[in-house]
Amino acid sequence: MKAATTKRNILTTFTKGDIFSKLSYILFGLSNIRNGQVLKGLIFMALEALYLVFMILTGGHNLAMMRTLGTSTQGMTFNESLGIYEVSQGDNSMLILLSGVVTLVITGFFLALLLFSVYSGEAARQAKELGRRPNTFLEDIKSLANENIHFLFLSVPVLGLSIFTVMPLIYMILMAFTNYDQDHQPPGNLFTWVGLKNFFTLLSGGDRLAATFWPVLGWTLIWGFAATFSCYFGGMILAMIINSKGIKHKKFWRTIFVITMAIPAFISLRVVSTMLGERGIFNVLLQQWGFTDHALPFLSNITWARVSVILVNFWIGVPVTMLMVSGILMNIPGELYESAKIDGAGPFTMFRKITFPYMWFVTTPYIISNLISNFNNFNPIYFLTGGEPLTLDYYKGAGKTDLLVTWLYKLTKDSNDYNLAATIGIIIFVISAIFTLVSFSRSNAMKNEEGFQ
Repeated sequence: MKAATTKRNILTTFTKGDIFSKLSYILFGLSNIRNGQVLKGLIFMALEALYLVFMILTGGHNLAMMRTLGTSTQGMTFNESLGIYEVSQGDNSMLILLSGVVTLVITGFFLALLLFSVYSGEAARQAKELGRRPNTFLEDIKSLANENIHFLFLSVPVLGLSIFTVMPLIYMILMAFTNYDQDHQPPGNLFTWVGLKNFFTLLSGGDRLAATFWPVLGWTLIWGFAATFSCYFGGMILAMIINSKGIKHKKFWRTIFVITMAIPAFISLRVVSTMLGERGIFNVLLQQWGFTDHALPFLSNITWARVSVILVNFWIGVPVTMLMVSGILMNIPGELYESAKIDGAGPFTMFRKITFPYMWFVTTPYIISNLISNFNNFNPIYFLTGGEPLTLDYYKGAGKTDLLVTWLYKLTKDSNDYNLAATIGIIIFVISAIFTLVSFSRSNAMKNEEGFQ
């Protein structure tokens, strides 16, 4: 009796189940029908039959075509009866790859259906062995509004996630292993599999692409750390000043700094970009007031442009950190400061021993997530400098302030190098994932979940 109630996985269900449980791996729903859930078992069989029909009619062909991504190209053929040339339709590598990805996702749902069918049949068999009546199909439907309501609520998000996230993601990942660039644009030209060639081209040292990738990656890392920690420490200092006892009208000062958050960031960035231009208001005023006799290269010089984007991002990002840190400061136990004062600690010592460690402990997850976000922060670069100043040393329109994400965008929008863009996207994901996992696992917020001590 105890063995009948033991939870089983996909392997033990096959090895320890009865003959109908074993056959359910081939004929879905057979164990359900055997144990009284006839309608449920027939539905499993019908869904299995639909998948098999799909694979016979089109799915198998889709997967077979993925091996080559097409063999015949679009061309012109002479129609002798009409005496004209006509376009002869060829294969479309893009549609072939998409059809293959759709087939793979449908196959993933089929495998999930297999697991669901096996577990459902095994649950019905165990219930019958224990002398209980297995649920009818109507009772299973009613359970979706009670104990199984999570299945009902999760079904639509999982379906939407599969269609609008998983399929595009798989498509993008596979594209990184092809030569889908400006010279291989379907249907006029086909693209095909090239394996890891794109990764070797980007990461090797003897190609112009590599000579662009590594400097852009270096600037991306510098930008990520500078943008994150400048806003973090700036917001922290601002919050401490506003929350200090000698400052009056604290709500007014917070409101002043938060006003920047009320304006969409891309609008602020475009306005500031105009103001920092050669004929912008800053250069005009500086020349009128006699500080300089020529326009300063805020956005046209490499160093000036990089410093400018960091400072503008600081202006936009500080209010967010200020609000967050203000809430944390209000929750630091006052007894800690009182004890420190009794022991003779000064303001700097209290900040170093109490305030900063407490805030660092609480905000570590925020800092890590914000750092990853800044690595992929498209708006400040694209709307402020557009990646400029440009240089002939870089590949196809990449500029000295471009991040990997803005360069990726240019590769797709301007030069149609989708394979390189997909490769860069994978590299960004790998870097971000490794950094996030290592940082979280080593942070005190993860090691000491019970709280700050």
